[in-house]
Amino acid sequence: MPSTKLLGLVGGISWVSTEQYYRFLNEGVNRQLGGLHTARLIIHSVDFHDFVTPNTEGRWDLTLELMRGACQSLATAGVAGIMLCANTAHAVIEPLKAEFDLPFIDLIEQTASAVSKAGLRRVALIGTQFTMELPFYREGLARSGIEAVVPASQAVRDYIQTTVRDELGRGLVLPQTRAAYLEIVEALLNDGCEGVIFGCTEIPLLLKQEDFSAPCFDTTQIHAEAGVRFLLSEERL
Repeated sequence: MPSTKLLGLVGGISWVSTEQYYRFLNEGVNRQLGGLHTARLIIHSVDFHDFVTPNTEGRWDLTLELMRGACQSLATAGVAGIMLCANTAHAVIEPLKAEFDLPFIDLIEQTASAVSKAGLRRVALIGTQFTMELPFYREGLARSGIEAVVPASQAVRDYIQTTVRDELGRGLVLPQTRAAYLEIVEALLNDGCEGVIFGCTEIPLLLKQEDFSAPCFDTTQIHAEAGVRFLLSEERL
């Protein structure tokens, strides 16, 4: 009988996008194996409040501690690999990779690969203020020769942060927010960006590829597809 490896997910950041991960991973495995097959998963879901608060205070040591604890619980449970189910969480993925003798499916690496395969070199990036303003994401893309462009206005970046946290992170999808995001992305595309990365796993709840003529990169979908490949691969990775 076909089977998959056991994959660990650090979720709850937020629960809204973790729900999408769970669906995408199970649908992807079932498409490949057919029948009643689904993904073998363990989810450690953290309290979103405990993730957002230290980030806002600039206490990334506490964020790392939170992610470390979640990863340790997954490692103890016997998972073959780990996914951090949020773009922002990848601000602390490098020390986690160094600490755990397990493969991490890196969202930024997978997104860079997708952008490179599309032949793009300059893309818009929208996400939390940490994803847009800290160097970890842009540097990760730059290693693949990709320039990431974020909204120049602090007010716009603050608006995206607030709406991601207080609306999308709670499952609220409001038409006025969608309209504002459409304007933000179109301005970046008009400024010479060749495509756009939805650099927050909740943003695809608001925006879709069909909203734009330029290529869009849904990081939730990209990451989940990499998870499916890992689950079905024979190698440990």
